[in-house]
Amino acid sequence: MKTKNEKIKNFDTVKTFRDIKEKIAAEISNMNFEELREYLKQRKHKTAK
Repeated sequence: MKTKNEKIKNFDTVKTFRDIKEKIAAEISNMNFEELREYLKQRKHKTAK
């Protein structure tokens, strides 16, 4: 007798990752190199805490 194991998907990792990438792309789309460096520096400090 075979049983079917179904997992209920509560969290979509791929969708979440794509949403985050799209948000970051929108934030940095019009930045020049210096602005991008400063943005990355600020983000690094926020996530390091």
